Amino acid sequence: MFKQRKHRTFNYKPRFTKGNEGDSRLDASGKTDFVSRWKEAQSGKRKLKGGVKLSTLILVLVLLLICMYLLEKRYL
Repeated sequence: MFKQRKHRTFNYKPRFTKGNEGDSRLDASGKTDFVSRWKEAQSGKRKLKGGVKLSTLILVLVLLLICMYLLEKRYL
């Protein structure tokens, strides 16, 4: 009458397993030095402090004001 649903199964393989013992990035205790590898990967990338530049926003604002002025003159 009340059928229970089966649990979902996934073929999940963890990133760091004991099978990766040949990895050269392992230290003496067998743990990866995650912080140093992350800093190396992030050193080449520059940080963006916002999605849109200020000059682009000013340009869009000026174009919007011009369009508003032209539409006002045309329809009034």
